[in-house]
Amino acid sequence: MLAHDLRNPLTVAKGRLELAREDPDTHHLEVATEALERIEALVEDYRRLAVAGSIVVDPEPVDLAALVRESWAHVPTREATLEVATERVVEADPDRVRQLLENLLRNAVEHGGSDVTVTVGDAEDGFFVADDGPGIPSAERGSVLDAGHSSVEANTGIGLSIASTVAEAHGWELSVTDAEGARFEITGVSLVS
Repeated sequence: MLAHDLRNPLTVAKGRLELAREDPDTHHLEVATEALERIEALVEDYRRLAVAGSIVVDPEPVDLAALVRESWAHVPTREATLEVATERVVEADPDRVRQLLENLLRNAVEHGGSDVTVTVGDAEDGFFVADDGPGIPSAERGSVLDAGHSSVEANTGIGLSIASTVAEAHGWELSVTDAEGARFEITGVSLVS
């Protein structure tokens, strides 16, 4: 999959560099630079995907609310609002759960609109990340967690796949549920009593 995803921007970069050699007064170098930046983003996303998939062997108690707020600080939020409706402590790898949360929060902001409200709260045996944006069409709910799926052209389509892989590495399940807006539930979570 990585080879396939890299081939297109690499071909664009090579072609534009050849054109820039012939006509240096054009914007070919800008397009080549954008293609190379795309390759860099793909490589980083696939690296994260590989790390996310290794099984968690040494979980520790993690304050979910604190980790949500910390993750929110690392997401470009525009005018979005965060509501934290959990006080749970979960057994997890904090670095990987941070990655899961950042990907879900970023997805909510990117797809929910600039003034979206994102809520993280308790599910029956886990937690959820939901937004009040337009939601996910029912026809796409089965594929949004697949690597490479994105409705935004500039995205690599790896973010939700990484989140799903992090959940699996913990023995959890990440699912898209039917709700107004988008709602992702993470279940099978070991809760600290």
